[in-house]
Amino acid sequence: MTQAITQTELESYLWGAAVLLRGFIDAGDYKQFIFPLMFFKRLCDVYDEERARSLAEVGEDFPEYHRFQIPDGAHWRDVRAVTHTIGVAIQNAMRHIEKANPLLDGIFGDAPWTNKNRLADATLTDLLEHFSTQTLSRARVNEDLLGQAYEYLIKKFADDSGHTAAEFYTNRTVVHLMTLLLAPQEGESIYDPTCGSGGMLLSAADELKRRGQDTRTLRMYGQEINLMTSAIARMNLFLHGFEDFQVVRGDTLANPTFKQGNRLQQFDVILANPPYSINSWNRAAWENDPRNIYGTPPQSRADYAFWQHILFSLNETSGRCAILYPHGVLFRNEEKHMRRPLIEADVIDAVIGLGPNLFYNSPMEACVVVCRKSKPQERQGRILFINAVNEVTRERAFSFLEDGHIDRIVTAYRNYEDEEGFTKVVPIAEVMQHDANLSILLYVHANENGNGVDKPLDVVIKEWQQSSQSLRRSMDSLFAVLEEAGLNE
Repeated sequence: MTQAITQTELESYLWGAAVLLRGFIDAGDYKQFIFPLMFFKRLCDVYDEERARSLAEVGEDFPEYHRFQIPDGAHWRDVRAVTHTIGVAIQNAMRHIEKANPLLDGIFGDAPWTNKNRLADATLTDLLEHFSTQTLSRARVNEDLLGQAYEYLIKKFADDSGHTAAEFYTNRTVVHLMTLLLAPQEGESIYDPTCGSGGMLLSAADELKRRGQDTRTLRMYGQEINLMTSAIARMNLFLHGFEDFQVVRGDTLANPTFKQGNRLQQFDVILANPPYSINSWNRAAWENDPRNIYGTPPQSRADYAFWQHILFSLNETSGRCAILYPHGVLFRNEEKHMRRPLIEADVIDAVIGLGPNLFYNSPMEACVVVCRKSKPQERQGRILFINAVNEVTRERAFSFLEDGHIDRIVTAYRNYEDEEGFTKVVPIAEVMQHDANLSILLYVHANENGNGVDKPLDVVIKEWQQSSQSLRRSMDSLFAVLEEAGLNE
């Protein structure tokens, strides 16, 4: 079977495996079983493809023909032949493959394959037989196609699993925007300190590919606290055809992995969507941490700890970052003692307000904060504010940025000049006069039409709707400020 599979066929095939699990496990747990099986099947089918090529060319199966080794007894067909305790057979095969390929150590995660109370032999047999209906060789499924299908599956799992999605999925249109803002180049290092399923690292590689540049020159690094999610990220990168990357499991705040000598490694580009306002972190240890350059965050919100870690990890000359945050980090009173020195350090390049519902399964409005360790001279001492809350499209329960929205925001960022009702370049001194408040609505005001020219009714209605939305957002921001100050009781 060598005829290439279509994108639609591949997506239907992959989602069909998840459908088999409905009613047996929670939707949030699909990923820990489906992704490892998909990767296991791909490894074995490619191994068979490489073996056939070796036999055809030299008459013998040489190890040098194989990207990864499949030990005896650990092939897909070996597991498929098992009729009882199938979970044990799957788990053993995966562990043998990991042991035979140090690059794959731990990549299959820690799913409870042997727990028959969760997945009986009959269900696992159905899964194996379903995956066996297609051959995932390179001839049938190239890496671009498989990578796109993998991303499709990540999105489907996020849709199906509800609140648990945020740990491994970030809105891909927002990720694309953040990547374009930083414009990664050949040979640069890309880092995501809370990498989830690896989408931000792949977005950087995809941007180089779109420009016809060599993605092999990129050096990609990621850290992720969740074992299964970090495994998903590694599988994602492998299935997209990348091998020269480092994704590790670990707590970025408590134990940052990437170091050069006795200090943290520095990177050219950092893309990040840190977990929002976590409270289970070691605040006491942070007080004496060398990354604590702007102050200690409250126990209830670690957002500024992640922010300081990111800034501490940037290259002093080329380093730039884009961080996706909820708007609260811009104005919350309890973090003002850190925001003041951060603003005065002149590392904040732009603050971009985005519309609601772009955080996965959350109605909060998002913002992207762009920082540079060495700002161009013409941008020094200033911050660009972009009010792009209306640059969003909502269809059914999902919000996303269209290409036109992204183009307008990126163009405004590159132009770095005032545009009535959309952007404002503000001196740092003025921001400090506002008590180090970075709330976008303080600096970028909505357009007002005072020329008395009559407008069509549909235009008036649309402007009224936009004005109402803007008012609601302003009220939400006001109430949030009052709440932080304890004045809303």
